[in-house]
Amino acid sequence: MSRIPPLPALRAFLAACRRGSYTAAAEELNVTHGAISRQIQQLEEWLGQKLFERTGQRMSATPHAQAFAQEVSEAMERIADAARRYGRGSASSLLRINAPATFAMRWLIPRLPDFYARHPEVLVQVQTATTQQLALAGSFDAAIRIGTAHHKHFSALPFLDEWHTVLAAPALLARQPLRDVGDLSAHVFLETETRPGLWQQWLNVAGEAGDLNVSRQRFDHFYVTYSALVDGLGLAIGPLPTLHHDIDVGRLVAPLPAIRTPVQRYYCLTPVGVPKTLAHRRFEDWLSSHGQLTPVSTASIPPD
Repeated sequence: MSRIPPLPALRAFLAACRRGSYTAAAEELNVTHGAISRQIQQLEEWLGQKLFERTGQRMSATPHAQAFAQEVSEAMERIADAARRYGRGSASSLLRINAPATFAMRWLIPRLPDFYARHPEVLVQVQTATTQQLALAGSFDAAIRIGTAHHKHFSALPFLDEWHTVLAAPALLARQPLRDVGDLSAHVFLETETRPGLWQQWLNVAGEAGDLNVSRQRFDHFYVTYSALVDGLGLAIGPLPTLHHDIDVGRLVAPLPAIRTPVQRYYCLTPVGVPKTLAHRRFEDWLSSHGQLTPVSTASIPPD
C-alpha cells in the first residue's frame, strides 16, 4: 500500500480535474478550497511531478495530470465494481450487459421489453462495443460475443446461432429482381470495412468464387451499411437471426435464404469467479429461451 498515493489526495485530484477548478472541487466534496490545494500538493510531492499550473485566476490540470486522471478514474471504477460484486451490493438489480453494437441495436434491445415484462425489478444497462472494441475490458456483469476466443477467463453460456446471407430492401428488388445468383451483377454491393471478406465468403458458398464485375460501396461500420441497405442503395451480406425482426416487419428480405455462410455461435460470458446474482441468472434464462425460439428465416420476394 505504500506504493499507492493517499486516497484522499487522489479523490481531491480527480474532483479538481473533473470540475476544472479547485473551487468547484471543494464544493463537490464539501471541503474548503485550501483543503483541496493541500491534498493536491501532497499528491504532487508523492509523485514528484507538477499536476496543475496557474492559468489566470485558476489552477488548470496539465496534460500529464489529465492522462493520469484518466487511468486513475478507470482504476477507481474497477475497485467500485469489485466492491459491488463481492459486497452486499452483489444483490443489485442493475445488470450491465456489454454487446456488439449491431447485435445490441437489432436483436437485444428490441426484445428487452419482454424481459422487463417478466422481471420489472431488474434494470438492464446495455453497453455497446464496435468491432474495434470487442476485447473484454471495462466494467460489466456479462458480455455477449461470437465464438470461443474469449472463454479462458469466462464461463460461457451458448444461446444463439448466427449466419449471414444476402439481404435487400423490398423496394430495391421490386425495381431490380434478384431471383438467382446470375442477377447479382445488376446490383450494387454494400460492404463494411470492419467485416471484410463476408461477400467473398458468401459468394464461395454460392459457387461464384470469381471476382464479379459489380459496383461497390463501402462503409466503416455495419450499422452504417444497414442504413444504406434499408434505404435501398444496394445489397448487403447481413446477419440472421440478428436482423430477423427487419424481415418480419417487411423492412428487409432475404431473396436467396438457402445460400448462407457457416453458422457462428453467440455466448453470454461471465467472468470466472464472479457470483451470479438472481438478476443475472434470470437474464441468462431469458436469453437462452429467446435464442432457442428465434426462427430460421425463409423470407423471400413474393412471386410476381
